[in-house]
Amino acid sequence: MARQLDPATRNALVERVRFYRDLGLTEFYRRPVDAAMMAAEPEVLPLEATPIAADAASPDSQPNIFAEEPAIAARKSISAPPEIAAAVSAEDRVAALQMIRDEIGDCTRCALHKGRNKLVFADGDPNARLMFVGEGPGADEDAQGLPFVGKAGQLLNNMIAAMGLKREQVYIANVVKCRPPGNRTPEPDEANTCTPFLFRQIDVVRPQVLVALGATAATYLLGHRQPLAGLRGRVHPFRGMQLIVTYHPAFLLRDPRQKKEAWADLQIAMKELGLSKAASSR
Repeated sequence: MARQLDPATRNALVERVRFYRDLGLTEFYRRPVDAAMMAAEPEVLPLEATPIAADAASPDSQPNIFAEEPAIAARKSISAPPEIAAAVSAEDRVAALQMIRDEIGDCTRCALHKGRNKLVFADGDPNARLMFVGEGPGADEDAQGLPFVGKAGQLLNNMIAAMGLKREQVYIANVVKCRPPGNRTPEPDEANTCTPFLFRQIDVVRPQVLVALGATAATYLLGHRQPLAGLRGRVHPFRGMQLIVTYHPAFLLRDPRQKKEAWADLQIAMKELGLSKAASSR
């Protein structure tokens, strides 16, 4: 008799299978997928099937990214990336990151702290070969104090799994560490205040590959504005690492048609990491 899955596990499996199917991946199946399972509607709609209108999206779901380009005021400057810090040994990275977190403290350096519930520092492996940088916390992240734990985070988890990795094997952070009001794009003064700490985190972890999720992350990591279309599809040398730019998961929730484009970007990262396409079948 086939083992019965609990509803939460079943919904997660349906969502994962549909995400892979959107990417055109089929070879990851170890055995045929139950057709009845795929045909049935889960109790919670899969992320890519959830109807969220841009003008009616809840501000408590994920960052407010409805298009490729965030509204970063051209008249406001973006701070140049700081000099690369000295390398930290693998065994000292946990302590080094904790020192950065301690220095940030109960931060009041910019106005974002006024609406903050919890500061969101980072999550993942300090010795990760792959790091993701997003824009900023949403409501779920602000409540839990961890990055990418809402709907966009579930999609990011699927993207990581498609690469043949687990979330615990990567490192995840954001441009700003406090939730902007209404999940708006961070103002330059807010992002410029936070990014020195982000660069210090990056220099401690020193991943082989860093993936910028969305135009805001790409802008503040590279230190200049450029349309996302001009940044995707290639590798950018970055502080002795390889930087790859792709869409933010929140954007993919609103335009699932771009998932294949995002998958193409992640395959560039996989190539740099020496991960084979077969790894996505694990």
